[in-house]
Amino acid sequence: MSQVTSTDLYEVTMVLSYLREDMRAPATFSLFVRDLPPGRGFLVAAGLEPALDYLSRFLVGRSDVREFAEALRRPVEDVEPLHGLSFDGQVRAVPEGRLVLAGEPLLEVTAPVPQAQLVETYLLSLVCHQTAVASKAARCVLAAAGRPLVDFSLRRNHGPEAGLQAARLCALVGFAGTSNVAAAARYGIPASGTMAHSYIGTFASEEDAFRAFARTHPGPVTFLVDTYDTDRGVATAARVLSDLGRGPGCGIRLDSGDLGALARRARTALDAAGLRDVQIIASGGLDEYAVAALVRDGAPIDVFAVGTKVGTAADAPYLDTAYKLVEYDGRPVMKLSSAKVTAPAPKQVFRGPGLRDVIGLANEEPPEDTEPLLRTVMRGGLRTDPPDTLASARARFEADVAALPEEARRIESPMPPVPVVSTRLSALTTVVRHRIEARTRAGRYHRGHSGGCVRRSEPAPPLG
Repeated sequence: MSQVTSTDLYEVTMVLSYLREDMRAPATFSLFVRDLPPGRGFLVAAGLEPALDYLSRFLVGRSDVREFAEALRRPVEDVEPLHGLSFDGQVRAVPEGRLVLAGEPLLEVTAPVPQAQLVETYLLSLVCHQTAVASKAARCVLAAAGRPLVDFSLRRNHGPEAGLQAARLCALVGFAGTSNVAAAARYGIPASGTMAHSYIGTFASEEDAFRAFARTHPGPVTFLVDTYDTDRGVATAARVLSDLGRGPGCGIRLDSGDLGALARRARTALDAAGLRDVQIIASGGLDEYAVAALVRDGAPIDVFAVGTKVGTAADAPYLDTAYKLVEYDGRPVMKLSSAKVTAPAPKQVFRGPGLRDVIGLANEEPPEDTEPLLRTVMRGGLRTDPPDTLASARARFEADVAALPEEARRIESPMPPVPVVSTRLSALTTVVRHRIEARTRAGRYHRGHSGGCVRRSEPAPPLG
């Protein structure tokens, strides 16, 4: 099964209708998040790189046509017009790692309408999931206040592919490593791991387990110390490390209980044994709230290993993303549905100091002291630049976080910046709204997928 058929059926039904009606004019669709989830002061743009890979390879083949026909319960001949459809459009997007706010387009696709429509579902799935996870991981980085974090999420993610994505996204926002071997190999992320409680249980004693593990791994080792009694486990680990002359680079891992109190007692015991260089790693249901509390309380934890709640973005596992038609055949389009009104025309986000953003038209001049966020990353179905790197994305993330107002960085009850709309975009929105409402009253229009007028004979309204 190819990625082409990973789409909602209604995308196929609409595209077949476009092709039958010979509607192939350029359409621009804007992908954005309507509102930030509760507890979020910002989002981290993510998913663009795999999205560009997908669009670069997009081609409807024979097997795809057969699968579409089967899903539609139609003869293959009826679906044959889809065969050979590829993506040769333009993409403008916010680079990965940049912070984004509610209502701001993360990417805009401009292509013949059948192409732009058929890629909707896959793009939404990629960008929604990856932006949600990257944003959760970014909050953990803020909570850790400079202490290293490691991704332990693979076994609890929503499938192995989601685990690969989570490891990459955690690295993008500054995590130091991952337990995911495949992700480490694919993305060049340091691999990190210790042992499980089951390993300890297979030996007659904790000490036997630690010594056996150390014999297999002559370099630095980390012992899991809370299988039975944590304080005794720490003492046993300290004795084995001292006997073997191990110290710098080694560690112990706490995975349950009152991590702050246990870490303090463990630090005291390790220091008393002359093992001041042995690190304390904490894991076990951690997220940014737990990490922030441990840091605030001064717990002597050197590394945080976070998994389930971060890899699944547990408190905000989805984003209210939309992919809406904003222009067709050079004519601005908008949607007027209750609580889901969209603004017409291709857009740009102009960023000022402190994330004072202005959402404007793509063709208007940037306001003073601002920079445009969306860049052209694909033209004619081809990337305009080589694939981006995690290091570049991380640098963009760090720069934006440094400029983020303190109230938006808070872990508890953050206050996100609110972008404003430019005068020209506001004026155009009013013009297009009035024209649609007038046609509605007169009954002289018909609606397309995104609720805007699709009569190609109508001239475009002035841009403000």
